[in-house]
Amino acid sequence: MKIIDILKKGEHTLSYEVFPPKKETSYESVREATEEIAKLSPSFMSVTYGAGGGTSRYTLDIARNLHDKYSVPMLAHLTCVSSDRATVKERIKELHDAGIENIMALRGDLTPELENTDRSKWDYRYAIELIREIKESGYDFCIGAACYPEVHPESPSQKEDIKRLREKVDAGVDFLTTQMIFDNSLFLSFMYKIREAGITVPVLPGIMPITRANQVDRAVKLSGSFMPQRFKMLVDRFGSDPRAMTNAGIIYATDQIIDLYANGIANVHVYSMNKPEVAEGIMRSLEGVLGKNFQN
Repeated sequence: MKIIDILKKGEHTLSYEVFPPKKETSYESVREATEEIAKLSPSFMSVTYGAGGGTSRYTLDIARNLHDKYSVPMLAHLTCVSSDRATVKERIKELHDAGIENIMALRGDLTPELENTDRSKWDYRYAIELIREIKESGYDFCIGAACYPEVHPESPSQKEDIKRLREKVDAGVDFLTTQMIFDNSLFLSFMYKIREAGITVPVLPGIMPITRANQVDRAVKLSGSFMPQRFKMLVDRFGSDPRAMTNAGIIYATDQIIDLYANGIANVHVYSMNKPEVAEGIMRSLEGVLGKNFQN
């Protein structure tokens, strides 16, 4: 099933992102964790690609397993950073042949070793080039792309960032998913600005449950996300107690999601970090509020 068709129903959705193993020895544990999340019957699941495409060979394996075994609509990430055109075309064909109908088209992270290379010689430098490649492939994919409510770290301004985002949407993007957010007001302000700019596709806020204190610095480093004072106080109070921090992180994320639903945002995407207990904690709490499950 195409994700855009799920989103167009106008119902509340909850989706989860998982990541493939970094090495073969951890494949089974990752497969088991992702299957436990799939058993919750989320609206859809996405599988990341890895910095520089480092775990790309496992992305299809995980996505195909969940699609075939649990009939969960799958969104496979595809990045173009440092990839040549032949490799990208091969990945697109593999996804199509596996019955995956949705691709998250991303530039990809610039790892330290890639930052010092001559990017002018790459076949792709920006996500919009990958989006166009997918559209021209001849396959009928639903395409997602990323957006940054707090501005892309490489963008000179939010105005310029939104301009580039509009270009990606015009190139064929069906929906957008945000970088992780911890302050809903920033997301709602962003939504107002992009709607004013003529961007009308569905936008899914990305929620990351912080269940360990040491995740905070990494989250800020990866996304530059603003951490509200009340969240910092939560970490200060419960960060030294793993069980308490896990529960507090689930509650904080759930509270964010409920607030988004209450403000008319029907579709939410959760960065699960491959933690079934966290995914289930959020799912069950929301079912208690909404009185429904989130099957597609």
